Amino acid sequence: MPERAFLGEFEHFVLATALRLERGYGAELMRELEERTGRRVQGGALYATLDRLESKGFITSEMAAPAPERGGRPKRFVRVTAEGLRALADHREALLRVWDGMEARFEDA
Repeated sequence: MPERAFLGEFEHFVLATALRLERGYGAELMRELEERTGRRVQGGALYATLDRLESKGFITSEMAAPAPERGGRPKRFVRVTAEGLRALADHREALLRVWDGMEARFEDA
C-alpha cells in the first residue's frame, strides 16, 4: 500500500464536511460539524486544522470580498482537492477494514 498522509479524527471530520459542503466557509463548517458530530467546535481548532489540511494539499482556500454585514471581514471558502478526496477514500477504506466483521458486537449496545 502506498504511503499516504495520515488523517487525524478531527481532520477527517473537517475534510469530509468540506467535501459535503463543496465550497464552505468557517462558520458554515462549524455549524455542520457540530450538528453531525454532536460536539462543540472551537473556531481556533477549525482554522488550525484548515491550515494544516491546506499545507498537506488536501484543500484549497480563497478569500471572498469583505462584507459590510460581517464588519468588513472576508469569508474564507474551502474546497477539497483531488489529493484530499484520495486521503478521505484511503482513510475510509482503512476504517472499514479495521471494523470489518465487528458489527455484531454492537447489536446489544
